[in-house]
Amino acid sequence: MTTYIAQFVAKHSFISTKQQSIFIWQQESGEIDKELLENKIKREAALHFYRLESKEGNDILLDEISVDVLKTMPFGG
Repeated sequence: MTTYIAQFVAKHSFISTKQQSIFIWQQESGEIDKELLENKIKREAALHFYRLESKEGNDILLDEISVDVLKTMPFGG
């Protein structure tokens, strides 16, 4: 398994705040599937971020979030 780090920006369709952050994950060595990574970031990071940002009682749906992965690289930290 190799550990990777990604820099990303997440945007919500009606919440104006953008999430600019990093995401660390492990996968077998090889090509990074960008679509799979974007969905993983949505589920494991951005969804929770926007739940914190939203007013209480507002549901946040995955299809309301878009993720742009800016950069990825192996991480040894």
